[in-house]
Order: sequence, then structure tokens, then C-alpha cells
Amino acid sequence: MLVFEFKSYGKQNQYNAVDEAIRTAQFIRNSCLRYWMDRKKVRK
Repeated sequence: MLVFEFKSYGKQNQYNAVDEAIRTAQFIRNSCLRYWMDRKKVRK
């Protein structure tokens, strides 16, 4: 697992955009993992 830690200074709408990007990336990652786990013939 990769963990990135940082301090940032910004406006609330910028923080919201970062949170949305993180949620989108996690959804895509989870969807890819689920697809790979459900279909045995799919390679990495």
C-alpha cells in the first residue's frame, strides 16, 4: 500500500476536488481488483 502524506494550504473547493479525486481513484482501483478476482482468466 502506498501512503502519501503532505501538508497543504488551499481553499475549501480545492480540498473538495482532491477528496473527489481520491474517491474516484479508490473506486477505479476497487473495480479493477474485483474484475480481476471474479474472472480467473484475466492476467495482471
